Amino acid sequence: MSNHLLSLLTQWRDLKDEANWVLGTVYKTEGPAYRKSGAMMLFSDAGHQLGMLSGGCLESDIHLHARKAIVSQRAVTLTYDGSDEDDVAFQLGIGCGGTVYILLQPLTERNQYLGLLQVVDALHDYRKGYYFQKISNKDIVARFMAEPMHSDHPSLRAQLLVQDDGLWLCTPIKAPLHLLIVGGGIDARPVAQLAHQLGWRVSLWDPRPANGRREYFPHLAQRLSGEARELSDYCLTHHVSAAVLMSHNATLDAEALAALAALAGAELKYLALLGPVNRRERVIELSGIDTGKLPVPLSGPAGLDVGAELPETIALSILAECQAVITHTSARSLSGISTTGEMRRHGI
Repeated sequence: MSNHLLSLLTQWRDLKDEANWVLGTVYKTEGPAYRKSGAMMLFSDAGHQLGMLSGGCLESDIHLHARKAIVSQRAVTLTYDGSDEDDVAFQLGIGCGGTVYILLQPLTERNQYLGLLQVVDALHDYRKGYYFQKISNKDIVARFMAEPMHSDHPSLRAQLLVQDDGLWLCTPIKAPLHLLIVGGGIDARPVAQLAHQLGWRVSLWDPRPANGRREYFPHLAQRLSGEARELSDYCLTHHVSAAVLMSHNATLDAEALAALAALAGAELKYLALLGPVNRRERVIELSGIDTGKLPVPLSGPAGLDVGAELPETIALSILAECQAVITHTSARSLSGISTTGEMRRHGI
């Protein structure tokens, strides 16, 4: 199950009347921390833990405080200092060594579940917005403010705001990435499965009846089999932000590419084509499009060079490139190590 907020809130909504709940939120960090400001988790007095606020070392202790918050019906703030040998975080083995500040807020019908029902509805409807939580040991206050459906306002990271009535955490709320897979063959299965585990929505188009069967793609948002030209409208109305063409049929990939080429100004951020360079040129020729007019550059061959050979590692390669493109990051080693250089140094 994904740790994306949509997944967590969808699970919670189905269980909200079966127990008493607390929303846990990281509202500040100092130094290295596994989760950053705005990370959320849900605890219940029936033992549920949905999500993560650390690498797994703090959750049990946080849950104890969450139970106390349920009994007292008061907000609670916690501080875990991983650099202090006398702090419980150090004793619990928090590995990052930083300091994590957490807010616990009871969720009740009386406080309208702190607006989380509106948040989950907005996420399902692809609407963006901001979630405001008052940082307090007394007041239990939070609210969701939606942006217009097609707002281009940039989504910032969670940040603390000093207001006349106190300190507030403002967390951007945005729907998960929506991935369209063209082609429902065997190697598309790990792409769909891994994307689902990442919390992405996944749709699949393949007009061939034998492909894309539900038993092999159980988590699809939509299984499409109509004309390729219908993909343009689908991507627009369902806010598709990434597409991977991997039907292993040059004509089908070309038809899909031509349809996606009409998405100028849409939300598409990543477009990839499986296969070598000569196949890419063949697909482009069949599509009859000018690649310079594509809404985004065509990544073909698709993926990062990670030595992928199996369907699972190819899926990893493609989705890693997609993640990097969507987040405008470099996809380089965080440690700065050059893997090829290290191999040569060790004589490999």
